[in-house]
Amino acid sequence: MRLLLIALVLLLAGCQAALPPLPAWQSPEGRQHAQLGQIVELASGRRLSPTQLVERLAAAPRVLIGERHDNPDHHALQLWLLEALAARRAQGSLLLEMLGPDQLERVEATRRRLAGGQAVTDLPAALAWQPGWDWALYGPIMRHALTQPYPTLPANLGRDEVMQVYRQPPPLAGKASSAPKVRTALLAQIRDAHCDQLPQSQLPAMLAVQQQRDRRMAEALLAAPQPSLLLAGAYHVRRDLGVPLHLADLGATQDTGVLLLAEVGSRVAAGQADYVWYTPAQAEQDHCARIRQAADR
Repeated sequence: MRLLLIALVLLLAGCQAALPPLPAWQSPEGRQHAQLGQIVELASGRRLSPTQLVERLAAAPRVLIGERHDNPDHHALQLWLLEALAARRAQGSLLLEMLGPDQLERVEATRRRLAGGQAVTDLPAALAWQPGWDWALYGPIMRHALTQPYPTLPANLGRDEVMQVYRQPPPLAGKASSAPKVRTALLAQIRDAHCDQLPQSQLPAMLAVQQQRDRRMAEALLAAPQPSLLLAGAYHVRRDLGVPLHLADLGATQDTGVLLLAEVGSRVAAGQADYVWYTPAQAEQDHCARIRQAADR
């Protein structure tokens, strides 16, 4: 009996060590920053190892990972997390902000072709991948996901749906997501993202689009096979502003794990997520300068 217990302990230890190697950092800034590589459990301030983070996320039926869209380290860590979580338990589904409902049939058809041994020479074209999402960054995740047994699902509104929301913003049901402090914070983020160049009259429609996207992501998560994992922009997954509020308004009672991938030097508060993982940063660019120049012409 004792030998059997020892064998089980060794087996479990081997399973715990079976995580893939972490990817090398790619972004150029902050390589010497004290935060680099730190994983923090925000409620306690405790630092976690990658293995501890994976163990905690693996226990959640839904995992939300927030990214900076143009940071290659965020996408490399997302792929690492997909592989690491699969080593702990079977993945139920992957959902992406980068996919709309009109692409679902193409995603499934491509998966069937790959499963049948057919070559897909132009994967972005096969998926009708939108050029606004840099394929060089998202391609490795999609190539991996399309060969897995779980489905890859759209989590965003379609373009026609976005235009309909913009023209006629629907009412948003739910106290959590429609709270004044949430709307005020999102409006400030929208203004900042558009460099204070948006006419005041457009702000309500832009806010409606943002929140209806969050609502769609929440609905998609509730409909997806569990355990599910959502990849989206950081504001979409934040506990105080995004999808978790909509999950609450839709009556979701199961635990959700929220991880923000943040560049060193960023401030991430406990109410925004459960965990933060600090990465190098992309070089700062003054996007607003170009927008202001265009507005002055």
